[in-house]
Amino acid sequence: MKLTRRQQEILDFIHQRVAANGLPPTRAEIVSHFGFRSPNAAQCHLKALAERGAIQLLPGRARGLVPVQRRGEQGSASSNRGRLPVIGRVTAGTPILAVENREDELLVDASAFSPQPHYILRVQGDSMIDAGIHDRDLLLVHKTPDARSGQIVVARIDDEVTVKRLRRRGRGIYLEAENPAYPLIHVQPDQDFAIEGLGVGVIRCAL
Repeated sequence: MKLTRRQQEILDFIHQRVAANGLPPTRAEIVSHFGFRSPNAAQCHLKALAERGAIQLLPGRARGLVPVQRRGEQGSASSNRGRLPVIGRVTAGTPILAVENREDELLVDASAFSPQPHYILRVQGDSMIDAGIHDRDLLLVHKTPDARSGQIVVARIDDEVTVKRLRRRGRGIYLEAENPAYPLIHVQPDQDFAIEGLGVGVIRCAL
């Protein structure tokens, strides 16, 4: 895969952000980091990276830049399989996998779940009790920026992270609670919305 110097720099930046924060950068963050005069300049480089198979571009996503796994990364990831970070209360404005959000690690047989989980989120509140997810339960999460309508997702709206069922109606995006006491959330076009991952399993917490 032959890249220009600038394309390689952008690809390295994307991988660095994923490794440090668990999330790719937004297009605006790329523009700011490299000092581009307009978002179009960054978009041209991103399209070139996608055409060369270095990343996947997901339309309609603030962080819709998915780096394709580099050679040799699979073995590195598999060596840590089973020990997953437990994410507690998420600090406003920080990536979900930031160090300050981690409260523990838990050994889990990730191969027992499909798709395999990458981290564990401690649930807060009772908005998903009808789906069997209770306050303080541990939700196993597969990290992905995309999801189908009807799936249980971990989503970020502006600075708030929530667990809800994703609903797509036409061009509208909704987050539905599994508790009639909670209203349906309609994600507005001007809100910073991103899917952080899919709920793939629950560990019941007695605390």
